[in-house]
Amino acid sequence: VLVRGRTEAARQVELRSETSGQIISEPLRKGTFVTAGQMLCQLDPGIRQVSLDEANARLGEAKSRVPEAQSRIPEAKARVAEANARLSEAQINLNAAARLSEGGFASETRVASTQAGYESALAAVQSASAGVALATSGVQSTSAAIQSAQAGVAAAEREIERLTLTAPFDGLLESDAAEIGSLLQPGALCATIIQLDPIKLVGFVPETEVAKVETGAMAGARLATGQQVAGTVSFLSRSADPATRTFRVEIQVPNTDLAIRDGQTVEIIIGSAGLSAHLLPLSALTLDNGGTIGVRTVDDTNTVQFNAVTIV
Repeated sequence: VLVRGRTEAARQVELRSETSGQIISEPLRKGTFVTAGQMLCQLDPGIRQVSLDEANARLGEAKSRVPEAQSRIPEAKARVAEANARLSEAQINLNAAARLSEGGFASETRVASTQAGYESALAAVQSASAGVALATSGVQSTSAAIQSAQAGVAAAEREIERLTLTAPFDGLLESDAAEIGSLLQPGALCATIIQLDPIKLVGFVPETEVAKVETGAMAGARLATGQQVAGTVSFLSRSADPATRTFRVEIQVPNTDLAIRDGQTVEIIIGSAGLSAHLLPLSALTLDNGGTIGVRTVDDTNTVQFNAVTIV
C-alpha cells in the first residue's frame, strides 16, 4: 500500500509557567538538546521562602497545642467521676430522708434540703460532662489547626517548586528559553520541546486500501531528500477524516542521529498480505473483440486461446 505523508515529532510540548515571577536564569537557545529534568527557566523566589517559613512556624505552633488540649480530657473525665460520686451520695441521702419522713422521723425541711442537694449534684454531673465534650472539641480544633497549617506548608512548598521549570523528556528546544529579566505570568511560555527519536511517519490511507493495512506491519519510506528508512505501523485510525475519507496511519522509525526533521515530506510503502500474480510486459496485453483486456496463449494442441486478466 503506497501513501504519501509527512514526518512528525513523537512528542511536542509547550512548557508554560504556573506562577508569576521574573526570569533569573540564562536562556538556552533553540536547537539545544536537553535531557529530562534539566532546568530551562528559573523564576525569582521573592518572598516565597518567607511564606514557607511562616507556614512552618504556624504548623509548629499548632502541634505545640496538642499536649495541652489532650491533657484537659483526663481532667474533665475526673471531674465527671467526682460529680457522679457526689450524685450517688446525694441520692442515698435523699432516699434516707424520704424514708424517715414517711415514718415521722424527719421533717419536710430536711427532705427538701436533701432534694436540693441531689439536684445540685445532678447539675454538677451535667456540667462535668459538658467539660469533657469541650475538652474533646478542643482536641479536634487543634487537629483541624494542624491540618490547616500542613496545607499551608504544602501550598508554600508547591509554589517554590513552580519556580523551576524543567524538561519533561529528552528532546530539542524548538524555541529559545525565556530571556533573563523577562516577567512570566501564569500560562506564559518558557520554551517549546520536541522529541524526534523515535520519529513518526504519518500518512493517510484511502478507504479502498485500509483493509490491507494492519498494526505491526512492516513499512518502508523514502524522504524527499532520498533518504530511505524502515519501521513498523504503530497506529491505524478507526475513524475516517470527514473531509477526505482517509484513515490516519503512523509508522514509528528510529532516529538516533536526529537526521530526520519534523514536517518533511515522505513516501511510504506498507507491506500487506499480498496476492499471487504474474509479472508480464505491457506488450503482452491485448484486447478481445468485446474490449476485454487479457493475454493470448497457446495450448497443447497449438491452438491460440484468449485469457482475461485482472491487473493488480
